[in-house]
Amino acid sequence: MRSNKSKKKPAWLKVIGITILVLFVAVGGYAFYVYNSLTNAVNTMHQPIERDKSEKRSEPITLDKKEPFSVLMMGVDEREGDRGRSDTLIVLTVNPQTKTTKMLSIPRDTRTEIIGKGFDDKINHAYAFGGVEMSMDTVENFLDIPIDYYMQINMEGFQDIVDAVGGVTVNNDLDFNYGGEHFPKGEITLNGEKALKYSRMRYEDPRGDFGRQSRQRQIIQGVISKGASFSTLTKFDEIFEALGKNIKTNMKFDEMVDIQSNYKDAGKSIQQMEATGNGTKIDGVYYYIVSEEEKQKLQQALKEHLEME
Repeated sequence: MRSNKSKKKPAWLKVIGITILVLFVAVGGYAFYVYNSLTNAVNTMHQPIERDKSEKRSEPITLDKKEPFSVLMMGVDEREGDRGRSDTLIVLTVNPQTKTTKMLSIPRDTRTEIIGKGFDDKINHAYAFGGVEMSMDTVENFLDIPIDYYMQINMEGFQDIVDAVGGVTVNNDLDFNYGGEHFPKGEITLNGEKALKYSRMRYEDPRGDFGRQSRQRQIIQGVISKGASFSTLTKFDEIFEALGKNIKTNMKFDEMVDIQSNYKDAGKSIQQMEATGNGTKIDGVYYYIVSEEEKQKLQQALKEHLEME
């Protein structure tokens, strides 16, 4: 078991694998300058963990062999003197053979065993208790699949990434007010500050956390679209800086290159999944309960996608 040391679909993978690496490939004459900017950003982002592989794998994943892999993506609100909680949890599985990606959103209030603590609690509390490694352990146990990589984003800094690509355009399906801003239905363009507010609202949404997760995916995919467009190539240094400052991952530079080379077609077919269940209170605390039957269905789908069965 990993120690408790502390160090948001295909979305975060594509932010790294496309917004960074495709830009690197595309800039042509600026290649050397971009390479230096990219490697600096990756070095800043890289934060290894103590284990070499998931305990649910007999051998470490080998990306140059085009093996299916998984990523746990966490959106974290970090505060001074407080590690914070992973309020956004997304598990991504990528299969280059079938050229498909599955993206599972896990509600933050999901009740499950916190591995390393020995009791049940909200799944997002694992990060508060034991950081990245306890979160990976807990999600592995919940889904019964290996978690090969993690990506952690500081949600407070996410607006820097949106601003670096010049803002994003989304199609809003719910008229609402939040944080002093009005978000009307229809196509709207958001700067970084507004995008952060747009992606955080949940209490006015009848879909609750699922509505918020949908808005987060819109923002992320808006970043991808803008980041991969020619108009943002002159801003690649700003994009790299924003990513470097606000994203941490155990992926190494050569692994990112392997993903871009061997897995990029998998991003063309994305299946979004949700862990459905029911809310309830236990000892006065709200939890989201995913039934064993639903959990087994999710586990089976992800295992098949990772070619574990």
